[in-house]
Amino acid sequence: MTASGLVFTYSSNYWVLAAASIFGVISPSGNEIGPFKAIEESTLSQLSPPAIRSDIFAWYTLLGNAGTACGMIICGWLVERLQSIDGWTAIYAYRLIFGIYACLGIVKLILAIMLSDKCEPQPPNQEYQRVTELDNIENENLLGSDDDDEHLQLDPTVESNPRSLRLTTSKEKHSIFPFISPTSRNILLKLSILFSFDSFASGIAAASWITYFFTTKFSLPEGMLGTLFFMTSIVAAVSNLVASSISKRIGLLKTMVFTHLPSAIFLALIPLPTTAFPAMIFLVLRACTQNMDQAPRQAFLASAVLPDERTAVMGVVNVVKTLSQSGGPVMTGWLAGMKKFWVAFLIAGALKAGYDLAMLKMFLGYRSREELEGEQERTAATA
Repeated sequence: MTASGLVFTYSSNYWVLAAASIFGVISPSGNEIGPFKAIEESTLSQLSPPAIRSDIFAWYTLLGNAGTACGMIICGWLVERLQSIDGWTAIYAYRLIFGIYACLGIVKLILAIMLSDKCEPQPPNQEYQRVTELDNIENENLLGSDDDDEHLQLDPTVESNPRSLRLTTSKEKHSIFPFISPTSRNILLKLSILFSFDSFASGIAAASWITYFFTTKFSLPEGMLGTLFFMTSIVAAVSNLVASSISKRIGLLKTMVFTHLPSAIFLALIPLPTTAFPAMIFLVLRACTQNMDQAPRQAFLASAVLPDERTAVMGVVNVVKTLSQSGGPVMTGWLAGMKKFWVAFLIAGALKAGYDLAMLKMFLGYRSREELEGEQERTAATA
């Protein structure tokens, strides 16, 4: 973050700036897309009891959106103010912004160093090591000859408990890739496919392209744009608390779908008005439910996989989302060059609506491991 900010502050070479934006993971949408997002989410899941995990993620998302909102309004008015001073051009004003961005990277480094050891991943306990012997043998292709027996090793932490068998293989022990159980791999595959469509749609209608749309079509100044996106980010941030409350009443999945679907519809309506005010209204209405699915989605993903798999699973999900989102701006640029910018909003809205309906169809009635284990504990307690 700091290195990429310094490159944008001092360099004018296009290819150098492009490399810095890629390797420095500068997000065109203004949201966190770096490799550390999975670690943050996994850490929060580990430190949060399942009963209040959606609340924790709601505050996590709220604070992130609030920070984004403050950055937008400060940058918008600061750039406009600097350009009104003699000798300050738009390039110099934006370079100052990237200089501030680089300094904030140092602040984040200091805060990360101050974290305690409780944020480190904990070894899995016996409760989460109940992977059946037959399932492991089949999925590791160990049903061959007797010679394969030497590759089977019983986890020493559960050797005394025959009901908590977890077989490991020499391949798993020495692999640089984390082991993900078959059930979690199935969930991961389905979610990755769905999230790829949603992220591709987000790339098509990224915040940078929406800003460009309002600038070119309605000629809004930087200060007004900063205020507009400040309002939308604040609305989106506050809505996360509402989403947490709704999820406790109707469940995580239904909250994800029924709050995200209206935002897809409003997104498709943004380019239709011929004046700025109605388009801004649609943008604000979209923001009301745009991020309400984030906290339930993170809590849903955290509960669907084993605790020691969360970092790996969330890392894979974030990679899929980032790669999918990166293709969106290419389509939007192509459509904008053909004077069909409005089509990008319609495509993005349709993809997001399709994602919501597919999510509901594939996972309606799904019960996570934590829910099943909690029910078994309550049944055992009452028996």
